[in-house]
Amino acid sequence: MSSSERFIRLLSLLQTHRYWSGDELAQRLEVSLRTLRRDVERLRDLGYPVQAERGVGGGYQLAAGAALPPLVLDDDEAVALVVGLQSAAHAGVSSLAEASVRALTKVVPVLPARLRKQVQALATATVPLGSGEPAPEFAEPDALVAFAQGCRDRERISFDYVDAGGNATSRRVEPVNLVSVANRYYLVAFDLDRQDWRSFRVDRARDAKAQALRFTPRPVPGGDAAEFVRRGLRGSDRHECSAVIHAPTGDVRRAIGRWFDVEELEAEACRVRADTNDLRWAAFALASTAAELSEVRPAALVRMLHEWSARLARSTAD
Repeated sequence: MSSSERFIRLLSLLQTHRYWSGDELAQRLEVSLRTLRRDVERLRDLGYPVQAERGVGGGYQLAAGAALPPLVLDDDEAVALVVGLQSAAHAGVSSLAEASVRALTKVVPVLPARLRKQVQALATATVPLGSGEPAPEFAEPDALVAFAQGCRDRERISFDYVDAGGNATSRRVEPVNLVSVANRYYLVAFDLDRQDWRSFRVDRARDAKAQALRFTPRPVPGGDAAEFVRRGLRGSDRHECSAVIHAPTGDVRRAIGRWFDVEELEAEACRVRADTNDLRWAAFALASTAAELSEVRPAALVRMLHEWSARLARSTAD
């Protein structure tokens, strides 16, 4: 092991923040205690607050510092970090999602190609437990990073895109915002070839590249990028569902609050709302509360609940 490799390995071990005896560290690094002490001094010179206990049984531990020092990650740690950040980027908490995207812009550019493949494999194989919506569509880290940096730096981006119909096109855009909606991320941008505003699902984009051309931001239609995406999703296949559930608000939130907005009306009643493209999912969620319902909307959802109820009643008539 070269001195550089040994130094990085020592830093990686210390960044677990556990207490290491001098003998244990020296054995892992295959060096003498004298060499170990010299390497620890080098870390201190670089600003890492390494605490030491001298004497028999003495050891080392990395303490919390005034600033976050550079981190050294093993391969499996790097993969876990990126997948975790991608999951957080799809979360409903906007501040967490934005911070996760910023962190991805720093981590992904320095990630080796072999680790990017591991990230994609792990993300593809992972599904959430107990979700009423489809599993998250994980974006290519490169595309997510390129779009985030383009929005930040006001720099034009080109990329390949496959739409919902399977049509492949090449796009040149002026990116403005990334918007987190349920389990996906969307890019709001001005399409230069079509001379119009568009929203793009980030997981459908590939080979995104900055064009080194700055632009002056145009006003988003309506002044709100999130609302622009929301309007685009409310097409013919989207349904705004609502109902009054006659049960305590706390019980309803625990049962379906992950997927429905819940508004308390009184002690034993609340109104729930959700926007979905699958009425079957909405019907199942409402039925799972095992409570009386009223004011159910839209009419198609009411018909579906009646059909289900009648079918179940016939099936259990005997």
